[in-house]
Amino acid sequence: MVAVQYKDGKKWKRFTTPIFDIDYPNSLGTFFSGGAGLSSTAKDYATFLQMYLNGGELNGKRLLSRTTVYSILSNQIGSIWEGGKDYGLAFEIVNEKGAMSGGDGSEGTFSWGGYFNTQYFADPRENIIGILMKQTQDPINDDTGWKFRQMVFATIDD
Repeated sequence: MVAVQYKDGKKWKRFTTPIFDIDYPNSLGTFFSGGAGLSSTAKDYATFLQMYLNGGELNGKRLLSRTTVYSILSNQIGSIWEGGKDYGLAFEIVNEKGAMSGGDGSEGTFSWGGYFNTQYFADPRENIIGILMKQTQDPINDDTGWKFRQMVFATIDD
């Protein structure tokens, strides 16, 4: 696992915090977190996202019901948000307004990110998964996430 880094001027340095051990799962001990701490590979996470794109099935096996996937990937906040994205039970979801603005994917594209700036998305219409795994912390003025996403969608050539 790559160590978490932060940018100090023009140099990258190892990030540490007294709040919790960020060297999991490499370190011994237990890490409890309700909102952070998933460790995975890009391939395994792509497999997880593919299961959602398949409506809850993976390799011919049903893991989530079709109705559960529908609920997870449906707007759960109603009209309280006027932007280009809605929020489901586990993901941010591009709505019609967001799809028309360009660069975020088709309507229904779902995404989220991790505490150390991992970013991922899956577009059901185009059947595309994008995963960008980073191990960074603190504000670093990093444009790679949205640039990566726009570059992926710009490559679609019918």
